[in-house]
Parts: sequence; structure tokens; C-alpha cells
Amino acid sequence: MDKTPNDQWVAMIRRITRDRDVSAFEVLFDHFAPRVKSFLMKSGADSTLAEECAQEVMATVWQKSHLFDPTRASASTWIFTIARNKKIDALRKLKRPEPDDLGWGMDHEPDQEDVISLQQETQRLGNALSELPQKQRDLLEQAFFNEKSHSEIAADTGLPLGTIKSRIRLALDKLRHSMS
Repeated sequence: MDKTPNDQWVAMIRRITRDRDVSAFEVLFDHFAPRVKSFLMKSGADSTLAEECAQEVMATVWQKSHLFDPTRASASTWIFTIARNKKIDALRKLKRPEPDDLGWGMDHEPDQEDVISLQQETQRLGNALSELPQKQRDLLEQAFFNEKSHSEIAADTGLPLGTIKSRIRLALDKLRHSMS
């Protein structure tokens, strides 16, 4: 018997939880990030806010995969609920009124142009990351994927705190330049 799409997503989330499987995360990211961005834009977010929230949503999926309970919700419902909550948090930070109803993502299929655009942006980011020096890329991974503070990274690597901060700042500047 073939697995349903939800079963496949659940399996990917479990691989992320169990093995910190980057390839499983990439599959989830490639599928859900453009849909989340489109969902957020259709619910009133501008492109920049939608992009930032989509990135935060996918980072949350990576970081909190262990909290996913397939008996309570499908994988897509869980991810779109995270998206809804991230958007509400972002709007609160901007001190804008909270929207009453954001709807749900599965009712709003993203436009093909949006999907292609986000896939191209994701590819550009991947290329820009791969062009970073290994030392900078490793520190970015520890800071963003592993959620380590600069002090924790310094303790783990034995590098001075200033070196950690400089390398991360240089890496982020290079990414900004590559993406502009």
C-alpha cells in the first residue's frame, strides 16, 4: 500500500527529529516554504514579511520537529499553524492590529510564479551559502540551525568570541551581497 502524502511528511519530520536529517528537511523546505510564503501573502502580508515568516516557520520546523504529534494534526496543518502564529507574532511586533481570520493554506494554492520565484531565491541562497568559506559556513550553521549563542560556539570551538562574531558578520554580509 502506498503512503499518503501526509505519511511521507510525517516520516520526513521523524527523520529530522531522530537523525537531524538535512536531506529530509530540504525536501520539506522545498515543498512547504513557497506554499507558506504564498499563504501568508494571500492573508495580507507583504512579500518581505511573508518571506521572513516563511524562513522562521521552516527554522521552527527544524528546531521543534520533536513537538510534532501526527495524532493531533497533519504535517501540513502543523506547519501552516506555525506560519499563522509567526505572522501574528510579527504583526504584534509591528504593533499592527491582529487579523481576525488568516484562513488556512490548503485552500489557497500558491501561484506558479510565486513558487518558481521562491524556488529560485532558495537556490540562489543555497549557492551563496556554498560559496562561503567553510569556517564561516560552519559557524552560521551552528548559530542558526543549532541555535547556539556566540558564546556557546566559542566554548565548543575554542575560538575567541570576537573571531566568532567577526566570521558570522562577514558571512552574513557576503550573503546579503550575493542575494542583492
